[in-house]
Amino acid sequence: MPVTVVVGAQWGDEGKAKVIDLLAAEHTHVVRYQGGHNAGHTVVVGSERYALQLIPSGVLYPHIIPVIGNGVVVDLPTLFKEIDTLQSRDIDCSRLLVSSQCHLIFPWHQSLDALYEQGRGDDRIGTTLKGIGPAYADKARRIGVRAGDVLDPAAFANTVKVQAVAHNSEITALGGDALDVDAVVAQFSELGARLAPYVRDTVEMLHESLDRDDALLLEGAQATFLDLDHGTYPFVTSSNPTAGGACVGTGIGPRYLTRIVGITKAYCTRVGSGPFPTELLDELGDKLVEIGHEYGTVTGRRRRCGWLDLVMLRKAVRINSFTELALTKLDVLDTFDEIKVCTEYDATGKPIYAVLPGWLTDISAVNSLDGLPERAKALVDLVEKEVGVPIRIVGTGAERHSYVVWQ
Repeated sequence: MPVTVVVGAQWGDEGKAKVIDLLAAEHTHVVRYQGGHNAGHTVVVGSERYALQLIPSGVLYPHIIPVIGNGVVVDLPTLFKEIDTLQSRDIDCSRLLVSSQCHLIFPWHQSLDALYEQGRGDDRIGTTLKGIGPAYADKARRIGVRAGDVLDPAAFANTVKVQAVAHNSEITALGGDALDVDAVVAQFSELGARLAPYVRDTVEMLHESLDRDDALLLEGAQATFLDLDHGTYPFVTSSNPTAGGACVGTGIGPRYLTRIVGITKAYCTRVGSGPFPTELLDELGDKLVEIGHEYGTVTGRRRRCGWLDLVMLRKAVRINSFTELALTKLDVLDTFDEIKVCTEYDATGKPIYAVLPGWLTDISAVNSLDGLPERAKALVDLVEKEVGVPIRIVGTGAERHSYVVWQ
């Protein structure tokens, strides 16, 4: 009953989708365990590029059962737009299953998200305004609406109406425009009917799969340092992307987890506000943005860039109990004369760097260990030595086949 968990080890956007796509071939199920449509995954297959927000990356494999687990908050318009887009490109989504325990996102969550962020003034967090935080807040307040509720259409419509009226009071009190309650009820009654065929008790289904010795792959959104408990609070997401969250968000107990893969870029990025010790605010940072195409899949926002931070990575190893790492986007550093890697902080919290010479060679077509330049290997060796966890995969380009099996 092997269960693999894939976790971002930084602030997100580490290239998890590509690694998940590579690992999916040897699994029967790919299960998303937290977050919502505030995070995007991009997978490149040949000349085709697929941008996914809610549907697990394994949908691109015909043998995979993609599952949206109970820890996810689901925006139905986004989900069906994604399904329709994939199916228009001949990607079959009929195998998709959605947990009956998933909480749903509604227009009032998005209105409140914007109003809360506006109210913070200069202390804005940089939320994506997708309604994720307010939806999780309603879950904690025990007033949320779940996917399983759509199986009783009349009761679901009534619940949506009651909740829309109640949330309108808060929206208007904060200076926002009231929602058209009848329009919201009509829209979500239609969406709920479309969702119903996908709804399952996924916890029971996943345990039945484990009893058959099926191989499960659990994928999170965002990353370790956006975790609500372990991230750079308050500049965090509203759920737990760390490995522990995979258990809660799927209903699979920790003794089933056999492989926990941490994903890290060969440099660092983050979106929005919050601390970033190794951030580059000069032309080198701009160079990383342009070469790495560092713009958000969902929001299009420019990402902040900086050197790889191994202090953070060591902490991520501890929090998640990583059994291995995948180092992605090594090719982005191809044209740098020298490359810095933060190995520790000084007494004031400033990064102390190891400085390595660049390899100044295009490695985007390299897919064997022998093809990697020695100076590129030196960087990988340094990371492995400093964090104490083996690196298994090194990403050398955007294409599906552009990677090296390190060991």
